Amino acid sequence: MVAVVRRPGPAGGHRGRSRGGVLSTLPRAHTLDLHLDLDLRQRRGRREQLAAALRRAIETGRLPPGARLPSSRSVAVEFGIARGTVVAAYHLLIAEGHLETVQGSGTRVVGPARPMPRHVRGPAAPPESRAPLRYTFRPGMPDVTLFPRGAWTRSTQHVLKTVPAEALGYGDPRGRIELRQALADYLARSRGVITHPERIVVCHGFTQALGLIATVLAEHGVAGVSVENPCYPLFRDVIELAGLAVHPVDVDGNGLLPADLRGGAAVVTPIHQYPSGVNLSAERRRALVDWARDTDAVIVEDDYDSEFQYGRQRVGTLQPMAPDRVVYAGTTSKTLAPGIRLSWLVVPPDWVERITTAKRVADRHTAALTQMVLADLLLSGAYDRHVRQCRDHYRRRRDQLGRALAEHAPTAWLAGESAGLHALIRWSPDGPAEEEVIRAARRESVLVVGLGDYWGTPGPHAPGLVIGYGTPPRHAFTGALEALSRVLARCFGRPG
Repeated sequence: MVAVVRRPGPAGGHRGRSRGGVLSTLPRAHTLDLHLDLDLRQRRGRREQLAAALRRAIETGRLPPGARLPSSRSVAVEFGIARGTVVAAYHLLIAEGHLETVQGSGTRVVGPARPMPRHVRGPAAPPESRAPLRYTFRPGMPDVTLFPRGAWTRSTQHVLKTVPAEALGYGDPRGRIELRQALADYLARSRGVITHPERIVVCHGFTQALGLIATVLAEHGVAGVSVENPCYPLFRDVIELAGLAVHPVDVDGNGLLPADLRGGAAVVTPIHQYPSGVNLSAERRRALVDWARDTDAVIVEDDYDSEFQYGRQRVGTLQPMAPDRVVYAGTTSKTLAPGIRLSWLVVPPDWVERITTAKRVADRHTAALTQMVLADLLLSGAYDRHVRQCRDHYRRRRDQLGRALAEHAPTAWLAGESAGLHALIRWSPDGPAEEEVIRAARRESVLVVGLGDYWGTPGPHAPGLVIGYGTPPRHAFTGALEALSRVLARCFGRPG
């Protein structure tokens, strides 16, 4: 017989009798669960049975050092035995050195709390992030201190009051219809995307979205995918994990070179190429679409940060040129925060069932309540207001970075469009080596990332720094920029 101690109670514990007009609260151990392999059909020797079951759990490591046990009263009630029997079993194990009584903390297994094993701590940090650095300009991150907590709280409260019960069950793998409808309206209005709610699939970030696309491509016989060179390295990893070959396609000042495209698909960042920052020219866009139609290929448009364009004329998306050939991807990772884990795909009609099936197999569906909170933000206008505020904020930061570069490193320059959350600093190959600048930054306790990390082909390549000016929190940006300015001055010959 397997016995499980379970005595849930209201938050804060069970209320007891009033003592002197003050309600007493039983220990929180009453709310603990305890699984024991215990046969209670024999009424005699229950103390020894209980003690033996606990001893086995401790010796096998199932109850590790520091683990807290339920109160004797809770065990007695749930097992249907006398409390004195439980107390006696606990005392026996205390005498044996297996348990100890800690004042104010109940009964615990002897020893400190067991640390998390190294192999489950998560992946090792990248080498450049292991040392404790004061400032970071790691690209790909927004300033998470700008997250609209007030608006998110209001939308969350509204959703919790109005959410239908069915939303808490398993749902459509494509996502909640409330969010898909809100996204269809928002994307048409703000990005010019041609779509319908039925053709939108909500995902857990662009990484999952790209993985779903790669899975579908592999299942339908596609052998390889073209990617921009340089590009975000994780793109190559996700594609290769699906068993597809990666074909790097070089990027110049007008975007990727369509003549070099290969395979049955291409992943592109046409509005603000990552990491070079260039915009795919109109001529290259037409050539890219022609290639997709001529070769029966698909284009994956990663529209990751186009909400933040700082010029007077904003560049539109590629998708309206060929809605039947472009899988459009958007995300909240730059506008809200990566931790929200929400992205979306707008897929051609003949891709809806393919992607929906892949999503169903991957994780059934994305968290419903989070989707509905985002839908409420979109419908209330709070999302647009937040994006506009962030756009002004990041525009000022980029302008400050440009002025600092002009003052302290006149032989270097900002490359690419004035957009997004990162900028590429370039300089002549005759100047300092990329690694030399990175080491100088570390000496100033500043993390910067070199362009060398993004190439998909062997070098040599022109040097550069990918500066994530969106990453430093508000309170640290001034100090971070001053420290970076000292690095630039030291490396490019203009002392600070």
